[in-house]
Amino acid sequence: MTERVMGWRDTLAPTLSLFASASTLLCCALPALMVTLGLGAALAGLVAAAPWLVALSRWKAWLFAASGLLLLAAFLMHRRAARLPCPADAAKAAACARLRRISAATLALSALVWAIGGFFAFLAADLLL
Repeated sequence: MTERVMGWRDTLAPTLSLFASASTLLCCALPALMVTLGLGAALAGLVAAAPWLVALSRWKAWLFAASGLLLLAAFLMHRRAARLPCPADAAKAAACARLRRISAATLALSALVWAIGGFFAFLAADLLL
């Protein structure tokens, strides 16, 4: 029987979900926060320097849906991997446990970033009015 050691495939989904949720911050949360804090001129400079932010903001519902699906897939993959036993070898077991902790922390950070982005993109403006 072969032992399965967690590898790059087990950390790929949480890492992709982190990048996807970070894109929600760039497109939607950062501009909303800057306008809320009265930094409209700084936002104009940011949009002039990175005009692709406007295109991302146009598609924010799709962006949040896709990043939410990536988060869900990463969570399901993490749960499936967590049910597998770590190898019996002490060094491999320590590496397995460390990768599981890193994967869980990355997934939690992704979910937090996604929630903050969603708050600023969809709720903050309505709550402030």
